[in-house]
Amino acid sequence: MLPEERADSMYHSYSGGGVTIDGPSLLVRKNIGSSLSLSANYYVDMISGASIDVEATASRYSEQRDEYSLGADYLVDKATLSLGYTNSSENDYQAETVSFGISQGFFGDLSTLGLRVSYGNDDVYRNGDDNFSAQAEHRRYALSWNQILTQKLIAELSVETVADEGFLNNPYRSVRYLDPASGAGFSYQPELYPTTRNSDAIALRAKYRLPYRAAVKGEYRYYADSWGIRANNIEFRYTHPLAEKDQWILEGKLRFYQQRGADFYSDLFPYLNATSFRARDKELSDFSNVSFGIGVSYLLPERWSLFERKNTLNLHWDHMMFDYDNFRDVTVHGDGSDIAPGDEPAYSFGANVIRLFWSVWL
Repeated sequence: MLPEERADSMYHSYSGGGVTIDGPSLLVRKNIGSSLSLSANYYVDMISGASIDVEATASRYSEQRDEYSLGADYLVDKATLSLGYTNSSENDYQAETVSFGISQGFFGDLSTLGLRVSYGNDDVYRNGDDNFSAQAEHRRYALSWNQILTQKLIAELSVETVADEGFLNNPYRSVRYLDPASGAGFSYQPELYPTTRNSDAIALRAKYRLPYRAAVKGEYRYYADSWGIRANNIEFRYTHPLAEKDQWILEGKLRFYQQRGADFYSDLFPYLNATSFRARDKELSDFSNVSFGIGVSYLLPERWSLFERKNTLNLHWDHMMFDYDNFRDVTVHGDGSDIAPGDEPAYSFGANVIRLFWSVWL
């Protein structure tokens, strides 16, 4: 089955940890005949602020990322072939990704097998350094099995493996190490990552329709990679339609995430060049995240609808809470504190994500 014909215009906003990211997105999907569906998407991230890493080693910044995507889905009997292309551009990062997918229905469409592969090629630069240039490649393979178990229960099992190669760290990020000669007791040097990374993930999802037309959805995902990171993710969603013809639809979400950090991560290294590889990116540390969200969708009356088609207004809000076990808040050294290096408080922060979009079914 081809995707629905529709046009979406969205505004998205993220605010947390000293960083604000927002911007618009436009998506159009249109069918040509009964076998071909084409799509185009434009997405913008306008980034400003200063995360805790930037506060410690650099000044506030602002930048913009523009992303363009094209896609095509072709229906052949019970199989769907998909092609995709994405181009992402920043002032110091250029990325291109091509993808191919195929899904096939079996057993009277009670089962669907899907396979998707993609290849990405990135060019990495560093502002203020015309001599710096690096590349990274990303190969992704995903396999999924979707099964209708009963009239009310659907389940999916998916497996994904990713191979990354090249320059895989941030060219601006630094690690800190003990330095008695420094006034703060520590100094900084650039991060250094391995040039390869292999990761695998497996996920199990299920959706159940309740007797009063509402639905619950659950997901468990396990992730592991060659850098030593291990992560568990559990998510629950509840969808509840209100009024006749589902004019209002409410949604709630609860998510738990826990991660064991990379083998070469440390908040504070014992001395300069202490290890062959080194990282102090908080996203590679031991941390946990709890998030919850609510959403509402409103089906507009016909007198307010564009093009005399189905129109919906959608608003979603998520709140996320991050707690880092072994990433310390080094900004406490800026207020005359006599806290010893390594004894700083563990870092934590909250963030809010808002998505507001208008959908028109074509």
